Amino acid sequence: MITVPGQLAIKTIHGRNGDFNVGRLATSIGEFVVKNAELDQYAEGKYEGDFVIAEIRPSTYSANGRMVIEIRALLGGMTLSNIDALSRDEARRLSPQEVDPIDEEAPAPAPVAPKAPARAKPRNTRDPLVDTTPFGSEPAAASAEASVESDDAALFGALWPLGAIVKLDATVDRRVLRLQRDRLGALGYEFAPLSQDWHLARA
Repeated sequence: MITVPGQLAIKTIHGRNGDFNVGRLATSIGEFVVKNAELDQYAEGKYEGDFVIAEIRPSTYSANGRMVIEIRALLGGMTLSNIDALSRDEARRLSPQEVDPIDEEAPAPAPVAPKAPARAKPRNTRDPLVDTTPFGSEPAAASAEASVESDDAALFGALWPLGAIVKLDATVDRRVLRLQRDRLGALGYEFAPLSQDWHLARA
């Protein structure tokens, strides 16, 4: 691994699997494509800082009848110091026709999302054998809320229950990471790129 200063330009692309990000890292040792899963949490822009490069390798993929060969850097971490917006020219340089990294990976044996609820049991679920609540007295909204909480517990796993600050595990399946990202946004969290974690927005 080596650590080098540089600038990472990130562009958001709207794909069939949802929004995903691709990056181009410019350093003194060269310019590289970056497709780490954790980039999907970031907003489009230019990020300056120190980047830990764990691996550099050539990669190929086909898109729209063409074969693309690129040099990719796998990041082992980064410490960011400054953020700026992408100019129109910079955004154009990051091709909007990139292949979603999910489509490059081997297909999963089964979809991730349907499996998640089966792995985790909902919290605060009443046992019908010991529950003394009169039949029909529980509002339907409470049941729906418990179901949503159960789904969230399954989605976030060991991170559940969520605190005011949440740091996602970038080693989870890329699809799961995107679902977690979208759910955090819906719950009122905002991503803080300099600290690389999610913060619950104050009302």
